[in-house]
Amino acid sequence: MAGVAIEFWYDFASTYSYPAAMRVADMAAERGVDVDWRPFLLGPIFAAQGWRDSPFNLYPVKGRYMWRDMERICRSLKLPLKRPEPFPQNSVLAARVATSLDGETRARFTRAAYHAEFGEGRAIAERSEIAAIVAGLGLSAEATLANALSDANKDKLKRESAQAQALGLPGAPCFVTEEREIFWGNDRLEQALDWAVGVRR
Repeated sequence: MAGVAIEFWYDFASTYSYPAAMRVADMAAERGVDVDWRPFLLGPIFAAQGWRDSPFNLYPVKGRYMWRDMERICRSLKLPLKRPEPFPQNSVLAARVATSLDGETRARFTRAAYHAEFGEGRAIAERSEIAAIVAGLGLSAEATLANALSDANKDKLKRESAQAQALGLPGAPCFVTEEREIFWGNDRLEQALDWAVGVRR
């Protein structure tokens, strides 16, 4: 299946993107699928629906269910889970950093940021926390943040978020195949990868 790829679209404020980010690479590799990591911002998509907050805050019943569901998912995957406060975290800085990085470095930062946020409950909206995550990867925090906060990189993230809207992504995480088939949710990862390699069930 050489040459098969799938896009993994995620927002760092998204709870379900956390387990997806932690398992997508290994599962894709098992099927011979390359992963294109695509950070974006959900804010404009929510705003288009009239939301000014996470639907899990706007609708408390859904919020309570989501956190209990996350507990079950993370337990099954042996992932730590600690709710960050406040929730959702402002994800703009993390998204800018991820956008400024490439390839496996972007994937490594993404996993580290999700672990810090949802595994340890750290405030990834804080510059100091992002700097610590970057430094923990062996990168220069000063240089990485400078690049992430450049006008060119900010514009790049805006374009990515606009493309997510243009694709019609309903939320995060989303997996998009080469033929533009969209799968929404951590629980659709397996189906998305099967579809990418031609398995239709």
